[in-house]
Amino acid sequence: MMLTLRRLAPALLALLPLRAVAQGVEGPSSSMLDGSVAKLHQHAQAILQAVPDMPRYLSDAAQAFGKATSAAGTGRMLITIVACLAAGIVAEWVLRRVTAGTSARLVAQEPATAVERLTRFGIDALLRAATVGTFAVGMLVVWLAIEWPAQIRESGTALIAALLWCRMILAGLRLLLRPADGSDRMLAAFELDVPTAALWYRHLGGFVCWYAFGWAIIATLRVFGVPRPGLEVLAYVLGLGLVAIAIALVWRRPLDGTNTGRLGAKAGRWLATFVVVVFWMMWTSGAMNGFWLLTVVVFTPMTIKAARHAARHLMRPVVGPDGTVGPVSVAAVIVEQAMRAAAILAGIAVLLVGWKLDVGSLAAQEDALTRLLRGGLHALIILLAADLGWNVIKALADNALANAQASAGVDANEARRRARVRTLLPIGRNIAAILMLVMAALMALSALGVEIGPLVASAGVVGVAVGFGCQTVVRDIISGMFYMLDDAFRVGEYIQSGSYKGVVESFSLRSVKLRHQRGPLFTIPFGMLGAVQNMSRDWVIVKDQIGITYDSDVDKAKKLIKQIGLELAKDPDLAPNILQPLKMQGIEQFGEYAINIRMKMMTKPGEQFVIRRRANAMIKKAFDENGIKFAFPTVTLAGKGDDHEAVAAAAPAPTRLRNGTSAATNSTSAARTPASSTSRTAAASSSPPAMSASCCPRSPAPAPGSSARLRTRRTWRNRASGTPST
Repeated sequence: MMLTLRRLAPALLALLPLRAVAQGVEGPSSSMLDGSVAKLHQHAQAILQAVPDMPRYLSDAAQAFGKATSAAGTGRMLITIVACLAAGIVAEWVLRRVTAGTSARLVAQEPATAVERLTRFGIDALLRAATVGTFAVGMLVVWLAIEWPAQIRESGTALIAALLWCRMILAGLRLLLRPADGSDRMLAAFELDVPTAALWYRHLGGFVCWYAFGWAIIATLRVFGVPRPGLEVLAYVLGLGLVAIAIALVWRRPLDGTNTGRLGAKAGRWLATFVVVVFWMMWTSGAMNGFWLLTVVVFTPMTIKAARHAARHLMRPVVGPDGTVGPVSVAAVIVEQAMRAAAILAGIAVLLVGWKLDVGSLAAQEDALTRLLRGGLHALIILLAADLGWNVIKALADNALANAQASAGVDANEARRRARVRTLLPIGRNIAAILMLVMAALMALSALGVEIGPLVASAGVVGVAVGFGCQTVVRDIISGMFYMLDDAFRVGEYIQSGSYKGVVESFSLRSVKLRHQRGPLFTIPFGMLGAVQNMSRDWVIVKDQIGITYDSDVDKAKKLIKQIGLELAKDPDLAPNILQPLKMQGIEQFGEYAINIRMKMMTKPGEQFVIRRRANAMIKKAFDENGIKFAFPTVTLAGKGDDHEAVAAAAPAPTRLRNGTSAATNSTSAARTPASSTSRTAAASSSPPAMSASCCPRSPAPAPGSSARLRTRRTWRNRASGTPST
């Protein structure tokens, strides 16, 4: 919902240099520019004057250092340095020996859930922090136990601080990146392969250590009398090493697949190189306001992106047995949003400290620029809080939907509850998003000093006008709310409303989408639904009829159908969907050529089609094996001699009678034999029509001793046309 936070924060932070310039220089804009140019000129002149004097500065510092070491004792210093390192290493070794069992148990246990992974990551972080802390305590105990001259104490403390800083940063990088291939790679905070993680570890570790020891060297030279211009020259020279490390990382870093082609990759690397050089140039030129602003604008989005990847990868859900990955957990969202807010607040703090702004004085002033800046910061905090709230709500909804998707192995009540969750939760999530967006926008405008009372009143008037002008939309929305309250249908159910029918795929505030079984997708406003026929609730009664001949054994057919019902109920694939087994209810009616028997069974909605097809196949096979014949209409024509054969050959096609049957129009006698019909389902598609008693009038029997007899069977195949086939 809050898509512009990462861009909005640097934009709001960019307002701060205006305040810094306004506090530092008085007068019109031209005077401020002249003052800035004058400061840059003075800084450059001081640096250029200090360059020729650097050999002298370093020589004087070396002499001062020699005098201090002579006074303190060179051998004593060397022994103390070795003792400090030895004490730190021994203390660290003892701690590792004590915690070896805990570390071994942690390595042996593979985390099965995101919570277990995060817990093990936290324990590992505590162990690494304790290791570095123990090393620091061991060194400082020996170092502080000995009295040193002031210069030696300050320089030694700076070097020890640089060493501890490097140890702490390297331990943190090793904790996050896991550059070595081992069983703890699953705890890495970023999804990187081992070579890429090692590349980042080497370059970031080298950058931090170069910076830390460079700072310690400059602090030591300051103690031994090197003036500020000389220290700045040395710092700028050491800064070239930082530039080289950063450029090496830019060009050695493997592509992450987001660049579009070789040209795009090169352009991105050249741009990053240019930014690194600009950093160094702004630093060396003394344009620190621009330096801190560029630092925040560049590194705040990078930090937010890295925090998001770390939180989501470290707290990633466990992959299921089928390879599916669940939604992002609520804890991961909270950690991600907290780290994003911390990164933005850290950027604000960096600007306040770098520009030497007094927060108290800014809060006390009431000029337009200060009010705008203060309101912008308040609006930023409101948007961050709204973003956190929305992402938490979204994560809760996504997790609830993911849990409601699985319906296997649950009872009917739980399945209905999950279907209701799948139906109502997306609508509730959309409503929450709209409310959160409106409230955050109004509160942000109020923080910026905009009067929101007229806006709310105008919105009410516009709402009334829109309500009168969009009655259809309002009717659709209100109808949809009542459909949801009545639980008329849910996502995944098959419904029919008028001429529309299909499976409910999704909802919106004013319409429902139905997927027809043949593929078309209907989008129907709720106001047009009317009465809804839900075909996916609770149970379905399947009733069917089949026709057997009059000479068939009805009791035997009943036993066979009951046995088939029991076999279907024992089928492991079909049994869970059969609520009442198939059984024969009895003789429905005596037809003209068939005995119609009725069958019935109860199944779960949507499963009746597969079960009925299997039952029909089994009934056909069982009846054939036991001599029970399916009925179908037949006509037998009999005659005597050649005349009868000629008459039969010349007999016209049967004609349609009033009752929908067919009859022969010739005078040849036709003897009606017992006939039968198929089931009601088959009769609807391909069964012949029932034949009435007046279809074929019975002719006198042929005379005894006749030498020839013609018998021709005609079967009606097309019920719609009534045309017989011979």
